Amino acid sequence: MVSGTGGLALRATAALDPGRAGLILVPGASGRVGEPGDVPGEDDNLRRGSWQQDAPIPVLLGRTLTTELPALLKAAMDHPQITVCAVVRRVVVLAMAGLLEGRHATTHHLGLDLLDATGAHAVHARVVDDGRPRHRRRRHLGTDLGLYLLEREVGPRIAHAVEELFAHERRGTVWRDHGPVPAGL
Repeated sequence: MVSGTGGLALRATAALDPGRAGLILVPGASGRVGEPGDVPGEDDNLRRGSWQQDAPIPVLLGRTLTTELPALLKAAMDHPQITVCAVVRRVVVLAMAGLLEGRHATTHHLGLDLLDATGAHAVHARVVDDGRPRHRRRRHLGTDLGLYLLEREVGPRIAHAVEELFAHERRGTVWRDHGPVPAGL
C-alpha cells in the first residue's frame, strides 16, 4: 500500500494481533491539508472509492475509521503488555474512535484543536507518555518518537548511536503527567 510521502510503500507482513504483547506503532497519514472538494473532480473520485496520494487528510482519517483498525487498537490498548503508539495525524484517528478520551496526547499542531474536541487532553509537546499504570502509550511526531522508543527498549547508548547515524538530535522533553504543576503559567 502506498502510504507515505513520495510514494513510500509499506507492506504488512502479519495481521495485527491485539492479544500479543509488544509494541504497536500506527504510522502517520500522508496527504494534503485541506478539505474535500478543494481539487476539481476530487469529490467524484472519492465517491467512487479511488485512492489518491494527495487526498485531504480528513478524508484519509475518515476512511481509517471505517476499517477494523479502531476495534483492534482498542483491544490492544486494553492489553496491559502492549504499548500503542501513533505518529502525527493517526493520533487523531485514535481520538476520533474514542480511544483517547481523558488521556493526554499530542499530534501535528494543525490537529491539536480537533484532538482536544474529542475529549483527549491535547498537549503541545513532541512526545507524550501518558504513563497510566500498566497501560503505556506514546504519541508524537516521527523521528523523536522512534528514538524515544529505542531508548526505552534497548537503552540510551543505542538511541544515541542512532541519533548520530541519522545526524538528528532529539528536541524537547518527553511530556508525562506527573510532578509539580507550574504555577502562574
